[in-house]
Amino acid sequence: MKAVTWQGKRDVRVEEVPDPKIEKPTDAVIRVTSTGICGSDLHLYEVLGAFLDPGDILGHEPMGVVEEVGSEVENLKPGDRVVVPFNVSCGHCFYCDRNLYSQCETTQVTEHGKGAALLGYTKLYGQVPGGQAERLRVPFANFGPIKVPEGPPDERFLYLSDVVPTSWQAVEYADIPVGGSVLVLGLGPIGQMCARIAFHRGAGRVLGVDLVDERLDMARRYGVDTIDLREHKHVAEAVRDRTDGRGTDSVIDAVGMEAHGAPVTGLAQQLATLLPAPLAAKAVEKMGIDRLAALHTAIDAVRRGGTISLSGVYGGMVDPLPMMTLFDKQIQLRMGQANVRAWVDDIMPLLTGDGDPLGVEDLATHHLPLTEAPGAYEMFQKKRDGAIKIVLQP
Repeated sequence: MKAVTWQGKRDVRVEEVPDPKIEKPTDAVIRVTSTGICGSDLHLYEVLGAFLDPGDILGHEPMGVVEEVGSEVENLKPGDRVVVPFNVSCGHCFYCDRNLYSQCETTQVTEHGKGAALLGYTKLYGQVPGGQAERLRVPFANFGPIKVPEGPPDERFLYLSDVVPTSWQAVEYADIPVGGSVLVLGLGPIGQMCARIAFHRGAGRVLGVDLVDERLDMARRYGVDTIDLREHKHVAEAVRDRTDGRGTDSVIDAVGMEAHGAPVTGLAQQLATLLPAPLAAKAVEKMGIDRLAALHTAIDAVRRGGTISLSGVYGGMVDPLPMMTLFDKQIQLRMGQANVRAWVDDIMPLLTGDGDPLGVEDLATHHLPLTEAPGAYEMFQKKRDGAIKIVLQP
């Protein structure tokens, strides 16, 4: 089969690889019909190569049709249409019983001190072959895959794999008061969906920050009060000017280490990629090379007593943090990988009912064949051609 493989920094290729097979009785194999490129994939493309091997299959946003199931998979049958969450979780351990599927004890990558394994995402998270491929082996298929109805286009359901549950959790963690305000930092796919979900769940005002015209325009279509980073170098001041001098009730950081405006840490990231793999791995984990501009902005822009929700991925040790400011402003801080299955029951009625209240069919800007993945990665990373969300179709 064809699959998108990592070969080195800014080097992904579509190659012929062996077809996946049932390896355990709880496995399934699906034929992938759509698969997204995520902002987190850009970290692999650019920074986290020390935790990958050439030939690793990327991707953690797949959906498709079941072709084969293991002997212990009773909830699926060949022909079922499914979305596959990016968490690899068993569904019945201590953490899964508490809806913390991203911490699943059965798949925890204890060798690296990390939580549950993830599809297509480095040795740190289990090095599980990903879903940017024609076929995918799905571990723990007796729990993970989400059955979806036939009929609507893939995009109606594809984002159940990551984008919508990640954004739903970010809004949940942000604890926005009914009628209150929230600032969304970064208007990529997660930021766009966070803004829409925030409005859907009762926020009175959503502010959004970015510096890409297409992202700002898309957010405005959904009622977001946008702040262009190119025009406002001090975002927190612009936020306070629009919120009676206080700041927003909540802030959602949908940027993470992709933030602009931190040239020193950005340079450190690039230097880390030039080190031999073992040294680079230590640098990324231990040297605190994250771009912290977005996090510091969140701390500055949230009102006293407010809440910050981190959904952006941070790849190293975040140090130092302004602990005195966090304490003085009495800020609540929540974060973590999305526990996808925890939010499906809340989200599914919005995808299967009338209309498209979250605008899931108005998120992807590009639909490309799987074979065009190398160019798609470059376009997405460089934010060219209006790329906000790219969907690959094998």
